[in-house]
Amino acid sequence: METELVNRVANSGLVTLDLEDFYHPGERLVYDLKDNLYMGLILKEKDFRAFLKEHDWSQYAGKNVAITCTEDAIVPTWAYMLLTLQLQPYAHTVVFGSLADLETKLYLDAIARIDPETYRDARVVVKGCSKVPVPTSAYVELTRVLRPVVQSLLFGEPCSTVPLYKRSVPKPIRS
Repeated sequence: METELVNRVANSGLVTLDLEDFYHPGERLVYDLKDNLYMGLILKEKDFRAFLKEHDWSQYAGKNVAITCTEDAIVPTWAYMLLTLQLQPYAHTVVFGSLADLETKLYLDAIARIDPETYRDARVVVKGCSKVPVPTSAYVELTRVLRPVVQSLLFGEPCSTVPLYKRSVPKPIRS
């Protein structure tokens, strides 16, 4: 007696959402303002403005840049703003902070482009494993965006999920 194999996962109606698909492939790099400090301590405005004017900013075309200063120095806020003004016409993304901050920004931007209505009343599984680093903040933001529209939200793989949320069915009002 042969029994037919039934793929219950394929027939479950689950929608898999993989945050790896939202990974921006562009190069990531850090611009460290320490290289612009005089004696590693202070930023001279005149020298910095001259550097900004002479530097070849086109080398940052299409790249994702985190700007920071790794020296224990007081860097005025306007310096980061001037640096951003130079990078922005070329770079894909510019953030203040670390590479982790940059990764978070890239994912949050990608999630902001999701149309939640695409997932209205769906049973969504957010895939848990990926080949690229996905910050926890991306999972949190995705949950925030999807919760108001999905029927249910699960985490993991369709064959083995952790239930996170299920919309409750309103109880009928009795008269």
